[in-house]
Amino acid sequence: MDALFRFPQAARRDPAVEAWFAQGDALRLMLYPWFEALRGCGADVTELIHDGHPTACAGGAAFAYVDAFSAHANIGFFCGAFLPDPSRLLAGTGKRMRHVKLRFGVADPGEALIKLIEVAYLDMQQRLTDEA
Repeated sequence: MDALFRFPQAARRDPAVEAWFAQGDALRLMLYPWFEALRGCGADVTELIHDGHPTACAGGAAFAYVDAFSAHANIGFFCGAFLPDPSRLLAGTGKRMRHVKLRFGVADPGEALIKLIEVAYLDMQQRLTDEA
C-alpha cells in the first residue's frame, strides 16, 4: 500500500477554510454543506487548506477535498479509486484519486454522495488501522 497523505498540522476548525468559503463565490457556497458533511464524519476529522483547496483529514490523513472552478465544483476523494461507487458518481482516471462533479441545474446527488463521504471516511480509518 502507498503511504497516506498526512497533514499533522491540520486543525479541528481552520479559519483559512472558513475564509475560502466566505469569498462568496456561488460554487464555493454550493460546496459548503458537503464540506460540513465531511466535518461531521467523526471527532478525529481535521481540516486545512492544501494546494488552495479545503481538505478534510481523518486521523491526520487526507481523505477528501473540495474545489470550485468556473463552471462546476468538485468533491474529491484521495483514495477514491478504491471506494465502492454503486451510484457511479465518481469520475477520474488517476491511480488513487476520484472526484464527484457538481453543477448548477444538474440533480443533486443527495444521499448517494452522503454515503460516499461516509465510506471514504471509514476507508481512511481502516487504512490508518492497517498501517499501525
